[in-house]
Amino acid sequence: METIQRKYPVGVQTFEKIRSEGYIYIDKSDMIWKLSKTSPYVFLSRPRRFGKSLLSTTITSYFRGERHLFEGLKIMELEKEWKQYPVLHLDISTAKNKDSKKEVLNELLDIIEPYCGEYGVEMRENTPGQCLKKVIANAYNKTGNQVVIVIDEYDAPLLEVMHDEGLAAMRKVMQEFYQPLKACEGMVKFCFITGITKFSQLSIFSTLNNLRNVSMNPEFSAICGITESELATAMAEDIHLMAESMGIGDDEMHRRLKQQYDGYHFSDKSEDIYNPFSLLNAFADKAIKNYWFSSGTPTFLVDQMRHYKVEITDVENVDLQASAFDSPTEKMDSIYPLLYQSGYLTIREYDPIFDNYRLAIPNQEVRVGLTECLLPAVTGIRLDKVQSGFGIRFARALWKDDIETALDELDTFLESLPYVEGFKQKLYEAPFREGFYEYTFFLIFSMMEAYVQTQVKRWRGRIDMVVHMPQTTYLFEFKLRDDADKAIRQMDERRFAESYQTDGRRVVKVGIRFDTESWSIKERKIEE
Repeated sequence: METIQRKYPVGVQTFEKIRSEGYIYIDKSDMIWKLSKTSPYVFLSRPRRFGKSLLSTTITSYFRGERHLFEGLKIMELEKEWKQYPVLHLDISTAKNKDSKKEVLNELLDIIEPYCGEYGVEMRENTPGQCLKKVIANAYNKTGNQVVIVIDEYDAPLLEVMHDEGLAAMRKVMQEFYQPLKACEGMVKFCFITGITKFSQLSIFSTLNNLRNVSMNPEFSAICGITESELATAMAEDIHLMAESMGIGDDEMHRRLKQQYDGYHFSDKSEDIYNPFSLLNAFADKAIKNYWFSSGTPTFLVDQMRHYKVEITDVENVDLQASAFDSPTEKMDSIYPLLYQSGYLTIREYDPIFDNYRLAIPNQEVRVGLTECLLPAVTGIRLDKVQSGFGIRFARALWKDDIETALDELDTFLESLPYVEGFKQKLYEAPFREGFYEYTFFLIFSMMEAYVQTQVKRWRGRIDMVVHMPQTTYLFEFKLRDDADKAIRQMDERRFAESYQTDGRRVVKVGIRFDTESWSIKERKIEE
């Protein structure tokens, strides 16, 4: 039987290349047509590597009238004119990680330079904004048509300096560059702007009173990413090929992909959306790995969590008012909207009565990635220590529902950790104590792909930690001074186990007393 060759656009972000060279393309063209009719100025926020650049180049091809690239797509039933417009496609991602205002200025000039040459604009002694303004005017006068402007990753230079002294200077540079978008409004047919977050103190958001933010609009929630229905139809063949390669059934393959990469929702009515970067990489490699999380440095995430004094245990089931998403990024008093916009949290539920969103970690890839990123940064425990022999033995015991052996392995591991100057004393500081152990347990259990919750609210109190395994639910209560028996009695008195006895899994209570001198488990009691 001949092997079917499927070309996955891993690292390919240009619509023209994808269509002309036979790569797989999930048809979003009908939504793009609707988007172009929505407003003259549109802003869309999505996490990194979620298809914003592909969407931007598709919009560029559409307004350039490149009809041949859209043959067979949904837009062919909607678009009748295919009029050609002058299009300025500005990819600002190349301006990120610049160390100075001068470097960003030079990069912006490099970005606009090709259009200056095309439309006869002299760059000498002109600022990037002045160049852009003249390019728009010259393109409009030369072609007799309004201009289309596509700005990809508009906020790239700002994210790394969000809370630094350099933000004000960098913001002024970007303000000057974007000012022509308002000044040239009469010459603009359509302006599409993408990014991760919303910096209101730029000319884009402060002066464009007709800018429409469709980031959480249900009509466009699936314009980036791959939906559950798209996976089950357009990519059913890919599921089968991957399942065949891994020696499992199609249904089991679908389940594993869903657990690893699904779970994103970008509106209160959003269909389940898979991370497209990870999914395409998985199909290409015929393997399930943490592609998205490992593709970008976690420095930004760690820095932001430290700035807002947030731990990973705080990001499970976060309640957030809708108004928080409209807060300017540079004035946010909470990290949660930023974590949502960056793809580390997603919408789990929406309460229309109170206009409240419940956010949660979307899938296993993000959960494991977060723990791997934060374990060494917060606890001082080296990642390779956990992923070595201990990690394998601990995971095997955990997945066999042998909690006794798993805790033996964990106890031995904790005792073997070396003294870290300035770190052990954290155990005695008020914010830590039991919370430190809770945090360490959370990270290590999560790395073994267990679903872990901490400080779980129940009407009679809070459970320190709940670990959900396929056959068993473990309830943990941690103590520093009281014994393990008291921990079990406390769970019994508060009837914590009752709320977990309805889904068919065993419920096991685990009481633990820690020894802060040896870092070890001094006493434990396990009761079903």
